[in-house]
Amino acid sequence: MPVFTHSACLDHDTGPGHFETSQRLGAVIDALRHDVDDLDWREAPRATRGQLLRVHHESLLDAVLETQPAQRVELDPDTILSPQSAEAALRAAGAGIAAVDAVMAGDTTAAFCAVRPPGHHATARTAMGFCLFNNVAVGAAHALEGHGLARVAIADFDVHHGNGTQAIFEAEPRVQYLSSHQMSLYPDTGHVHERGVGNIRNVPLPPGTGSRGFRAAWEEHLLPAIDAFRPQLLLVSAGFDAHWRDPLAQLQLDAEDFAWLTTELRGLAGRHASGRLVSTLEGGYDLQALRECSVAHVRALRGD
Repeated sequence: MPVFTHSACLDHDTGPGHFETSQRLGAVIDALRHDVDDLDWREAPRATRGQLLRVHHESLLDAVLETQPAQRVELDPDTILSPQSAEAALRAAGAGIAAVDAVMAGDTTAAFCAVRPPGHHATARTAMGFCLFNNVAVGAAHALEGHGLARVAIADFDVHHGNGTQAIFEAEPRVQYLSSHQMSLYPDTGHVHERGVGNIRNVPLPPGTGSRGFRAAWEEHLLPAIDAFRPQLLLVSAGFDAHWRDPLAQLQLDAEDFAWLTTELRGLAGRHASGRLVSTLEGGYDLQALRECSVAHVRALRGD
């Protein structure tokens, strides 16, 4: 199974004390290399300007790609642009495009994108919440416009709601967006009543929710919605910050919960999408939890 990554993603410098550090991606890559045999490591290409413009406005591209800061600057208090950030952002978005191409070509059924910065908070016009470009949205738009698909589902299990992904696609019936997330928590979106054009499904979870509540949310609400939508491609925003160790949230999941959900999603991809599933790393801010969860997730993606 291919894993798309690039060394440039390690060079995005968020500064001392920031939660979204290069150590996160380093821990994921190290754990996968050490604990999962026979992965096909591939270099992520750069996303092109045209590919990014399918979901982002020119003003955001200019802010990220043309600013060229000599030192770190804050786009907002959480979201940093460093001299190396533009290249990292292009490679992170390009990983999803390459992974979509790989599964659509039949090279593989599943692929994982081990990249940063994460993406699901970035809206069409605004970088926010540690995110510069919306990697999973860029991949979904590529599946629609580059491969002519009519139904793409995005499953997001990050502990924070993917407000950017939802906002980009809330009027696009070809894309279904489904999320479980802690409520209330940044960015304070993802309420049940937010339904888009019938293509949005949110299940907010209260602080302290553990395995039983998380699995029930997916079994009773979100997995049946995916099944009914019959996606031709399934994309995953794989954030591991709902783990009990994570410092930024209060859900109580463990690696087995992520492995369980990944297996369920893989089954739906097999039923409707000829197995085609692309997962992209989002959040997760405890390094040990990241190691355990990424290994469990990739093993389940591969069907181990």
